[in-house]
Amino acid sequence: MDATYKELVHIYDEHTAAMLQRQVLDPTSKYVGGIIDETGIARVNHLSTPSVLAVWASAIVNPDSRYYHDETLLAAFDKAADFILNRQHADGTISLGSTNYNSPPDTAFVVGGITQMYQLLEAHDWAAVKPASAKLKLFLERTIPAMLTGGCHTPNHRWVITAALSLLYEIFQMPELIARADEWLAEGMDITHDGEWTERSNGIYNAVSDIALYHTGRVLNRPELLECVRRNLRMMVYLIHPSGEVVTDYSGRQDFGQTFDMATYFLIYRLMAAHDKDPLFAAMSDYAGTFIKHTEAVNNNALLGLLLYPEADISDLERTPLPDRYVQVINEHHPINEHLTQIDGVGHHMKIEHSSMHLAFGAPLVRIRELDQSVTIMPQTPSFFSLRHGKVRLLGIKLSTSFSPGIVKFAHLTAEEGVYKLGIVLEKGYNGPIPRQFLPESAERSTLSPWYLLPHQHRPMTHLQTLEFQAEITQGDGGWTIRILSDEREDVFTQLSFILGDEGTVSGSDLDQDEAGKYFLKNGSMKYAVDEDAIEISTGAYEHLLPVLREDQHPTGCKYVHVNMVTPFDRTFTVRLL
Repeated sequence: MDATYKELVHIYDEHTAAMLQRQVLDPTSKYVGGIIDETGIARVNHLSTPSVLAVWASAIVNPDSRYYHDETLLAAFDKAADFILNRQHADGTISLGSTNYNSPPDTAFVVGGITQMYQLLEAHDWAAVKPASAKLKLFLERTIPAMLTGGCHTPNHRWVITAALSLLYEIFQMPELIARADEWLAEGMDITHDGEWTERSNGIYNAVSDIALYHTGRVLNRPELLECVRRNLRMMVYLIHPSGEVVTDYSGRQDFGQTFDMATYFLIYRLMAAHDKDPLFAAMSDYAGTFIKHTEAVNNNALLGLLLYPEADISDLERTPLPDRYVQVINEHHPINEHLTQIDGVGHHMKIEHSSMHLAFGAPLVRIRELDQSVTIMPQTPSFFSLRHGKVRLLGIKLSTSFSPGIVKFAHLTAEEGVYKLGIVLEKGYNGPIPRQFLPESAERSTLSPWYLLPHQHRPMTHLQTLEFQAEITQGDGGWTIRILSDEREDVFTQLSFILGDEGTVSGSDLDQDEAGKYFLKNGSMKYAVDEDAIEISTGAYEHLLPVLREDQHPTGCKYVHVNMVTPFDRTFTVRLL
């Protein structure tokens, strides 16, 4: 038994005990048998009762668990199985609960775990589990119509649904399940050569897509899908800060700027390490395992996966040391601009219901690691630079302007001999009158002409104005220099913001506090420190008095140091490591 496995058994047993106390036992409640989650009610989504079922199933069949063949736990499991059947909608779906009602993709998340649970229980030689196992099978059978017809919201949902179809096929052997999976797979893989998925979600959805396509590739014998998983897992080696925090500075989903670790990658690294006999993946699985402190979603349950797939034993594999010094340019050669120029010809006119276009997909970024120093440089995001120095977290540097107005998302990045250059040309013009031949009858013949009924797409642009910003970032001895410059346009209010972790202290001789957590560096330098680690930021400016520029937002839970500038300017800032 390796250390991660023993720790998992302990965590799962403790979780089992806690969740037994949260099971609804009132027979008059519509939630009877379910496990109350953080909302105060029991739900059937992948993070709620089904996730607990995965933990309980793992305990019931595992001789190393103190709940092995525990009849009290089995009775609770049986009640929870009744609950998910009772709360399953007539169309076979479940609801996420926080949003997404009668949701095929959220049902697919749950199917991804309950299929594995069912397989684990069915393979176990204990007759007492078979009635509860049969209830799981009934739940799965009811989902098949929705899985055969249901749609998605987001890019990763396609692969979650495809995995559900594949895992259902393992059990029910219905060829139409494969046919539906093929319909989704026909859309092609949305991953760059360097391993980035559309949503750029290192904290959440990378691991979701990876584990889903692993199962799809395994069941359907599609080795090309496993190559996509490999790419992402190789990329993630370079997207971890020294503390184990995952880089989320440029995510296109809800993990953007939030704190995540590598725990959700444990199982997929383990499965792929065993499949490929890969020492790097084995080392990454070990590393990810050190962050597991609680159970995961039902579709990516670590101990369930280890028990169901004993072939994922990597105890005999060598381990490759994980890199802690590197300069890695990701997506340097991805043809993002070529792809973006093709949008107009597709015909969707940048409209998609209940989802996003994710136009930053494939944008280049630079990751630099030097022991306990970790830097990310990136375009197409609100922040273009972030740094970790020991315990110090410079979460980002962003530029805002009154021209657009709002946050400047640099459009491109180039790397040349240690100098990283970002740039953008902002445009803002004015809309002329709609040519008469395009006007609707309501404009010509009615006393009322609603603005929203006018064909605005035909308005000619007038007085188009531009403003160019550039940034040059260079690593020097003991820190970084960041040169920010504008073109010659005058009197555009601009604000450079240094976003810092709330845990540190800010000090400086010419530093004014505007409100809690917000400061203006008017001149000179300031220091930010967390325990023995610190950085010094210079030099300040206070050329206008605006506390915040229009349409800029400052999330809570951070400290902000602002530098106010008016164009034209050419200023160099330093971030010195102390």
